[in-house]
Amino acid sequence: MNGCLGRLLTVDLGTGRIGEEAIAENDRRDFVGGASLAARLLYRRLTPTLDPLGPDNPLLFLTGPLTGTAGPAVGRFVVCAKSPATHLWAESNCGGFVGPEIRFTGYDGILFSGRASSPVYLWLNDGKAELRDASRLWGKDAYETQSLIKREAADSLARVACIGVAGERMIPFALILGDHGRVAGRTGMGAVMGSKNLKAVAVRGSSPVPIARAEFQAIRSRANVELRNDNVTKMARETGSAGAAEYFDLLGEMPVRYFSRSGFEGVGQVSGAAMAESILTGVSTCHACVIACGRKVTLGDGPEGKGPEYETIVGFGPNIEVDDLAAITHLGQLCDSLGLDVISMSNTIGLAYALYERGLLTNADTGGIALKWGDPKAAETLIDLTVKGEGIGEWLRRGARGLAKHFGAEEMAVQVNGLEVAYHDPRGATGMGLVYATSPRGACHNQSDYFIVEIGGAMEEIGVTMLDRASSEGKALSVSRHQWWRTLNNSLVMCVFANVPFAAARELVNAATGFDYSAEEFLRCGERGWALKRAMNNRMGLTAANDTLPKALLTPLSEGGAAGVIPDMPTMLREYYAAQGWDAATGRPTKDTLSRLALGEAARDLWGGTTP
Repeated sequence: MNGCLGRLLTVDLGTGRIGEEAIAENDRRDFVGGASLAARLLYRRLTPTLDPLGPDNPLLFLTGPLTGTAGPAVGRFVVCAKSPATHLWAESNCGGFVGPEIRFTGYDGILFSGRASSPVYLWLNDGKAELRDASRLWGKDAYETQSLIKREAADSLARVACIGVAGERMIPFALILGDHGRVAGRTGMGAVMGSKNLKAVAVRGSSPVPIARAEFQAIRSRANVELRNDNVTKMARETGSAGAAEYFDLLGEMPVRYFSRSGFEGVGQVSGAAMAESILTGVSTCHACVIACGRKVTLGDGPEGKGPEYETIVGFGPNIEVDDLAAITHLGQLCDSLGLDVISMSNTIGLAYALYERGLLTNADTGGIALKWGDPKAAETLIDLTVKGEGIGEWLRRGARGLAKHFGAEEMAVQVNGLEVAYHDPRGATGMGLVYATSPRGACHNQSDYFIVEIGGAMEEIGVTMLDRASSEGKALSVSRHQWWRTLNNSLVMCVFANVPFAAARELVNAATGFDYSAEEFLRCGERGWALKRAMNNRMGLTAANDTLPKALLTPLSEGGAAGVIPDMPTMLREYYAAQGWDAATGRPTKDTLSRLALGEAARDLWGGTTP
């Protein structure tokens, strides 16, 4: 089979031993690549007793069968391990150029094990790998680290994925950053790198990506032309991911004042359109991507830097009632340089403001800092304290769940299974209630951005239909099938902003790999990956009781586009378990479901006995 390198670089950080191992062809066919294949490769190693910050937690950087080709929007890779934030399955994918460069070195991924005795970084150059001393890089921010490594490598085109100070200090929501602010942000993969004394991964390669069939070039060219002319692409190119902020605010889908209100008066001052008309100075793109959604901005007389995406704008804007776009941008850039996930950090800060408003957190707790809605300076101070672990920062660094628990207000934390909820309120798009409650990595909008379906982004060819966004009944099957589709995206690895039809994606993969998936087989690969991640989490202790939403999202709003609406979770979950083939009492995929998906090992682990 010509369409996959089929090789992993293996790096034992404890011994310094570097080798490689093959990826079985049947695993590549059944799981495609990316996060699903990573789940297959790590399944046996992620156990209930495994310490996420211990040396035995494996850390896997993995690409997909389209990574490094000329599109569409497949310049991504995934980072997977056991999460220090949730103690469940962790996956986080990242754009830019690092993923393609890994494939150009002759490998599909890199598997790290053990812990180095002192700080190191990996230098992988055209198939030759070595561990280099990173002591002088320890304590440097994520951007400076990239520059210093490129200088040491004497190659400005080397690609670097690294951690900042937050990762070094093993903050559970630390991120990995590469290129122009592209991040593997969620689930704390930066903390896992820090726990291994691994400051960075630097790669440079020149080998071509293997393609099975010559017709791939014509197929991907057509797909890129169609993607370039797509309306979603045009909006993202002009206004970035925040282009729909005002519309989401109108629908009541954009949370305000830590998920307690709907409708933000200053939304017009912080939207993607406002950015385009004020601080925007350029755009950035990932490898061979025609969308170019990345924003470059300049604040005052400062240097050009990364502009905020939708989640950053809402997290440090409406979430804490700040309407100053420059201040929001600064807070987002600060998180990136320090290596903090913006969603988790801003969500936790929003909770701190809410606790302060209720008198549950006082000036004595904050060291005299008044946490007033609309004040970005207080948020900046809290970020600094979080990284230092000083004062209230000791509790902020534990995320929303840990902060709320410390102050005796656990029900106030807007999180699911330890991962802070992203900024798409399910009261404005009820399908997101199921998405957050059942995501394998906690409250995640990238396991299914079903809010797009709720406003017209149906995919009838795979049974993803648009229903009334305020309804709950009859929606579970459509949500399930969309989760399988996004599982495929995270296997290819294809950007969720790329509105590529299912049929086109299948055609691309068949031409790249030579596997000849039928439509049914291709979607089943997504279902298989989804079920395996669920089974792995079940093995690590997750049950049906975990499939729930925080109190705030089950409390109706009195005004705005989602007034009076809450997701009917009992109805949706009942239908969802039936659609997925999961046991409603335990929350596990049934033995029949796992057997049908050729997941016999998982079936035996969860249900005992023998399977075909």
